[in-house]
Amino acid sequence: MSYLVLARKYRPRDFTQMVGQDSVVRALTNALRSQRLHHAYLFTGTRGVGKTSVSRILAKSLNCLGADGQGGVTDSPCGVCEACMQIDEGRFVDYTELDAASNRGVDEVQSLLEQAAYKPVRGRFKVFMIDEVHMLTQTAFNAMLKTLEEPPDYLKFVLATTDPQKVPVTVLSRCLQCNLRPIAAETIEEQLRRVLESEGVAADALALSWIARAARGSLRDALSLTDQAIAFGGGAVQTPSVREMLGCVDRSHVYALLDALGHGQGRAVVDTVDALRSQGHDASSTLEEMAVVLQRMAVLQMTGSGRKGDAAHRHVVGAEEEQAELARLATLLPPDETQLLYSICLHGRAELSLAPDEYAGLVMVLLRLLAFRPAVEDGAAEEKKKG
Repeated sequence: MSYLVLARKYRPRDFTQMVGQDSVVRALTNALRSQRLHHAYLFTGTRGVGKTSVSRILAKSLNCLGADGQGGVTDSPCGVCEACMQIDEGRFVDYTELDAASNRGVDEVQSLLEQAAYKPVRGRFKVFMIDEVHMLTQTAFNAMLKTLEEPPDYLKFVLATTDPQKVPVTVLSRCLQCNLRPIAAETIEEQLRRVLESEGVAADALALSWIARAARGSLRDALSLTDQAIAFGGGAVQTPSVREMLGCVDRSHVYALLDALGHGQGRAVVDTVDALRSQGHDASSTLEEMAVVLQRMAVLQMTGSGRKGDAAHRHVVGAEEEQAELARLATLLPPDETQLLYSICLHGRAELSLAPDEYAGLVMVLLRLLAFRPAVEDGAAEEKKKG
């Protein structure tokens, strides 16, 4: 039997399995319970947050027959009746998915709308799901407006898009819009831990944290990266292999850079960047990791304690030592310089592509703080006077 990738194997099958989308789930379950069902839904959000999954779950909720064959519209589809299983398998005759990225013309939309004249064959409702709907042509949008506004009672539209700004307002006004938000890194990390426990795959907590951050709010991307990490690590998700795979920078290098900047040691900054170059670390990842550390330092300086999300990472090996190092660096750099360096790191990432060499660009970004540090300038002036 062929291997089923994690992103497909662990696709949510009901609303209880949806991760990080509580507001959308609450709205849909309440609507299903009260039978206040809109005729057209628009799901928006970045890639991999559950737009297609929630569409299929909604279609199952509308057409579920129950395990005994006597069920009705429900917010908890059984998953075992003919309708539920066929929708999961993509072969339910009354559920149609149209990919607007490759079927964007008026002919494809008219062909879909012609089916609206016929009542459902097997289910209670016909459900038309149009993915990446913003890719449709203006003529195609115009062709569906009337049906979208006043469809038959047995027809439901589900539209999904990653770019709602490109959807005409005439379409937006006819739909109930639900925004699926990017999923928090901590939520993704916990989901990855549950998935790998089910798969029996050993995983390092720090490696999962890196994967969760690299996914940028997309659970599908996180699961795909996890698949890659398992293959790269020979059946386990380990910190060294994930660091190499993602190009992550060891925090010890980041601490060394911040320590050198705090003491005004330009030579140490250059030497550390040379070490990063020799080890093949990505310059952009270095600035990103520095920004993460600086943000935590700023919170320590302003509140005296770590950010609320840090509690989720206490299981990471060496977390106590890391917290102690953060506290030391927070006292080394003044709060205003921490904020300045944070801003320099963020803007410096955009400048790396303009530099003739990314490591030379990294050096210039880091030395910028020393060039604007009043304390360093005053000390240099005093030494010049003594000389």
